[in-house]
Amino acid sequence: MILTDKDEEFLEKEKHKAENNRIKNKPILVITYFMVMAFVGMMAYVVYFMQFKAGTVIANSRNTRQNSFAETVERGDIITSDGVVIATSETNEEGDTTRSYPYGSMFAHLVGYDSYGKTGLELQANFYLLRSHINIVERVYKELREEKNRGDNVITTVNFHIQEAAYNALGGCNGAVMVVEPKTGKILAMVSKPDYDPNDIDNVWAYLHSEEGAESTILLNRATQGLYAPGSTFKVVTLLEYIKEHPTDYDLYGYNCSGSEIFAGVNIHCYDSTAHGTESLADSLAYSCNSSFANIGMGLDFGAFNETAESLLFNSELPYDGEYNKSEFVITADSPKDAMPQTAIGQGDTRVTPLHNLMIVSAIANDGELMKPYLMDSIENDDGANVKTFKTKSYGKLMDPNEAAILTEYMKGVCDYGTAARYFYGAAYDVAGKTGTAEYDNEGNCNSWFIGFSNPDNPDICISVVVEDSNSNGVSASAVAKAVFDAYYAQ
Repeated sequence: MILTDKDEEFLEKEKHKAENNRIKNKPILVITYFMVMAFVGMMAYVVYFMQFKAGTVIANSRNTRQNSFAETVERGDIITSDGVVIATSETNEEGDTTRSYPYGSMFAHLVGYDSYGKTGLELQANFYLLRSHINIVERVYKELREEKNRGDNVITTVNFHIQEAAYNALGGCNGAVMVVEPKTGKILAMVSKPDYDPNDIDNVWAYLHSEEGAESTILLNRATQGLYAPGSTFKVVTLLEYIKEHPTDYDLYGYNCSGSEIFAGVNIHCYDSTAHGTESLADSLAYSCNSSFANIGMGLDFGAFNETAESLLFNSELPYDGEYNKSEFVITADSPKDAMPQTAIGQGDTRVTPLHNLMIVSAIANDGELMKPYLMDSIENDDGANVKTFKTKSYGKLMDPNEAAILTEYMKGVCDYGTAARYFYGAAYDVAGKTGTAEYDNEGNCNSWFIGFSNPDNPDICISVVVEDSNSNGVSASAVAKAVFDAYYAQ
């Protein structure tokens, strides 16, 4: 076929028109492809979310959607690891459900309450308590009768006998006790006093909103939220920093204690101004010599000390799912020299919770590795069949295994011949620990501390105890710890 000039001109115009259209349509195609890809991506995420994330989001204790589950489900039980029911639901003939706590104040802060909001495990485990996995026949039967299905039960990590021992040992004192397995992170006991009876929460709430009870702190869980000066338990942190800065010659340290000394204008004196004489590093910790540790502190790199404290989770979020307060450490590279003497011995502006102190000693007991402390061990339906098991999780290393071993050896001295020896003399088990006496005012009023772990060569349990106003009530945190260790090994 022979093309004329007019035909070729026409074809050339069509070619240019097609090219122009292609250029004009390119942005439209890009947008179209983008929208298709975004849609496919959104659909993929919806599938992923429903399959893997929905349960986690709904299970979040802050998700108010959980409350609607109570319309069809009777809240399940909270049970200790050794089978004791510590929270249950009772429904009358009218269908009204009442939450009951068989052991009253013994588990008050650990379990919490289910009225006026939720706290403790009642909040943390809310999602699981309001789900029901009873057999399908019973579920359909109850739904046809418009009756509530029985919710799942939460099996905790808590040991009833250890909780009871801790509660009784603390007695009428204010303070807190926490016990954990260092290898797993399972919390075996959590006690806080002053306490309350969750069965009487209506009257408790009324009291707190009265003029008389306006300043009360009975609802504060001191175990996880109470911030205290750590006293001499902090010397473990100071010691760790010294070992880090003197990895090859730390054991050559020596100091002659005369009972008191002035550092950077700050007068530091030992307990009762006792002159300890010539001390090694091990003796300085065992006898909890304030002068020696102030001397150690003055020689430390302030910036490195801050890094060590923060590596131990001071000023940080803690790997714990319940409510807690962050601990505080204020020394930095720019801090004045006169801030160190008090800080090095656990006074000054440093604040720590019993939970955080427990994490530090737990890491020491576990070769430097911190296992995340947790309270929920598993979920079972009303027939006792397992629905879910919570796995032990590692947070990571807080210190080198060699450093943890050195600290352990020095802490054994505290209980073998040092400040805690009179409490553990003759015990059927060995203990590595650290005592602490923390002044909280200028009138000599003190809180008593003990942190430590039993069977140091293969640690069984770790404990953190604080007893408020110990100089007034005469109760030592070491004595409380001893009662708990005794209960553990008597099982």
